[in-house]
Amino acid sequence: MDEPPGEAKPAQASGSRSYSAFNKFILYENRLRFFIIASNAADSRHRIIKIDRTTQDELVIVEDEAEYSGKQMTAMLKMLDDGNRASGGLGKARVVFGIAGFIRFTAGWYMILISKRSVVALLGGHYLYHCENTDIVPIAFNHKVEKPAEEQRFMNIFKQVDMSKNFYFSYTYDLTSTLQHNLTGSTRRTENDATPSTYPFNDRYAWNYHLLASPFQDQDTPCLSAPWLLPLVHGHVDQAKLTVLGRVVFVTLIARRSRHFAGARYLKRGVNAEGNVANEVETEQIVAEALTTPFYYPARRAHGHVHSKNADRRPSPNYTSYVQYRGSIPIYWAQETTSMSPKPPIEISVVDPFYSAASRHFDDLFKRYGAPLTILNLIKRREPVPRESKLLEEYTQCVRYLNQFLPEGKKMVYRAWDMSRAYKEKTQDVISYLEDIAEESIQMTGFFHSGPEPYSHFLQMADSDEDEPAPHRTHILLQNGICRTNCVDCLDRTNAAQFVFGKRALGHQLYALGVVDSPNLAFDSDAVNMLTEMYHDHGDTIALQYTGSALVNRVETYRRMPHWNSHSRDIIENIRRFYTNSLLDADKQTAINLFLGISSERTITHPPIRSGYRNWFHPAHLEAPYLLPSCNDALADFVKTRGDFWVEYYRPLLFTSLGKHFAYSMNSTLKLPGKTAKDMNHSPFEPHGRRNRTQHPSVVQGVRRWMTSNTGTGGKKPLGKPTSRPELGHSATMPELRVPDKYSTEALAARHLDPMVSETEEAEYQGYIDQCQELLDAPSTMGERKNLEIYANAVRTAAGESTENPWPEDPLPKYIAYVERGQTCYLDGRHGEGCSVQFNYEKWLSGLPG
Repeated sequence: MDEPPGEAKPAQASGSRSYSAFNKFILYENRLRFFIIASNAADSRHRIIKIDRTTQDELVIVEDEAEYSGKQMTAMLKMLDDGNRASGGLGKARVVFGIAGFIRFTAGWYMILISKRSVVALLGGHYLYHCENTDIVPIAFNHKVEKPAEEQRFMNIFKQVDMSKNFYFSYTYDLTSTLQHNLTGSTRRTENDATPSTYPFNDRYAWNYHLLASPFQDQDTPCLSAPWLLPLVHGHVDQAKLTVLGRVVFVTLIARRSRHFAGARYLKRGVNAEGNVANEVETEQIVAEALTTPFYYPARRAHGHVHSKNADRRPSPNYTSYVQYRGSIPIYWAQETTSMSPKPPIEISVVDPFYSAASRHFDDLFKRYGAPLTILNLIKRREPVPRESKLLEEYTQCVRYLNQFLPEGKKMVYRAWDMSRAYKEKTQDVISYLEDIAEESIQMTGFFHSGPEPYSHFLQMADSDEDEPAPHRTHILLQNGICRTNCVDCLDRTNAAQFVFGKRALGHQLYALGVVDSPNLAFDSDAVNMLTEMYHDHGDTIALQYTGSALVNRVETYRRMPHWNSHSRDIIENIRRFYTNSLLDADKQTAINLFLGISSERTITHPPIRSGYRNWFHPAHLEAPYLLPSCNDALADFVKTRGDFWVEYYRPLLFTSLGKHFAYSMNSTLKLPGKTAKDMNHSPFEPHGRRNRTQHPSVVQGVRRWMTSNTGTGGKKPLGKPTSRPELGHSATMPELRVPDKYSTEALAARHLDPMVSETEEAEYQGYIDQCQELLDAPSTMGERKNLEIYANAVRTAAGESTENPWPEDPLPKYIAYVERGQTCYLDGRHGEGCSVQFNYEKWLSGLPG
């Protein structure tokens, strides 16, 4: 790339520049080159790369490591436009939102650009985006293809992976790692141990890793630096907020699908030789109170001045997270889809007495998350025809064999429970049992909290009657260990169990933030209902990615509260799964393999060095990956060096309406069905129905006393037994039963609930019914001529036709008599006799005898 003129020298060298966030890209193209400009949100910092278009055999990318200001970049673009006049100048500018990678099929390279995005979450001042649309652009100007049919076939297969659905990214936040890892780091690396500094993200969950790495696989380091590498996470991201008496709490749910051993349902089962399991998803639940936007508190002020810009920053104690894991059973098993059976038989394809693949899998879990490791196995125990129970026996034997070599205190906690049978036989409360397991697991592993315990907990424990209250926590809290949940497909039962774990974790997270005074949250509250909907969407998305259909059994099913259309919906989803698995999974698997760069179903390439089958684990992996002293230092360093997002998030010179602001329009408990503005002052943790029973009891009892008042009777005694039900508020041991006054509201309500019909009215009504029935049964020819003439005259009169004698007799005298009978005052001022007043209601109200 040509050097810029003297007045356009770079503002900073890349090594000394502060951390920048580039979230807008402008593409210029001509016949020889692509120029891509990266800019930050304030358009104050810019970077540029050049891509050669003259050759299609290799990808040539040149990056300028300098960072330019706005004026310097304007001078740079003018210079480039003048220097490329012969090839068409810079061409028309095109705004894109990132480079997803590069791909090559049979001839020539393509560049994948993100052309449309949408905000889905806000986390510590970092926006998380959903990829809405992508464009595939050939790099070579004269793109020549020797086999166009083959090239088009590969292109069609590649496009079957819809990049406009369930792909997420962020420019400033590492979405491939957990919040705890991003803020505190780890004592050991999770991926790329050989070359840890190659890519600044966890490539296990970067689904476009092949698109970013394949162009530079022959080089030691990639040609592009961090701002140009945009990892895409395939999974699910959802965010909503709790409104707690004016306090706003963000609840974020992030699901990351592994790119290893990924694919369709019946084509990817169990584990491969490298220890990677099918349908591997890491779920993170982040709960944060939005007191400040970034991950830190601003520096303290002394005498009206700030001593240092970053030195006095304090980490915000308002961020918590809890991580769960799901994955297929780590043994060799498969299901043949050649038959048309909706549930193909399960076959254990390879019997490994030493469980080598499972040992690699569990060792990798210890490496990433540490100990303890809880295994929750939800498959069936007893069946008429053994199917899932085969896996139960093999899996139990696998864990028992591997556990015998682990040291005491580090053994895996294995919980096998037939969740389906417990639900069908109604022998156990499914949700309560899962809550007990969840509480036990959370107590063992803990969860991440970026600050100390609230001081209110110390005061609460000081006032408690316990002899030895728990000590007040004055440091951050870390999660070491994880709960691994599975069923056969890791979908329906697993999602319900993970929701229960998430509900228990939500209570602990809110308690750690000082929002609630107890970690026990009640079902049917707004907070839990919102979390239920979030886990429903989470489970539906994962199920659609793996099986092609949504969840069949939801949380309400196991709570025995199914929706009225749940049975028909389950049938439709089962049919959809069968159709997708039978006809579409093969093409889907081919597309995923091409997207991920898997040329064949190969086994392990570099066998790990092992010291024996007894020592299947690395002792260092059993240690905690997150240690308190080092994590404290890393968190303090993070807020000082990587927290400058005020200019990126807040745009002082840009007018933004409140309705377009994501934090304002985010889903919340106040937007649940049936909510109004009056619910802002109501607690989202209160179960539905309790509010009406417990709120303002004195007012309710006063209304009841007024309804049953005995004002008009004065000092009279009741004359008989009451004929209506006694009020709930009265005691059953009253000395004397009373008869309510016949003019009171109580007596009036009793009469309306049990109306009395006289014999005359009943006979009249029965005659009316008999008459209608006779008319229905009678033939159409039967009818008096007089009635037919009246009907015909009425029709002609309604149509406006004049007749000499429309009616057989004059009805005027009858009408006048009818009016005089009900009217007491005439137009000429004369008063006629009206209905006599039988009861003086005003005297009754004043207590006087009528």
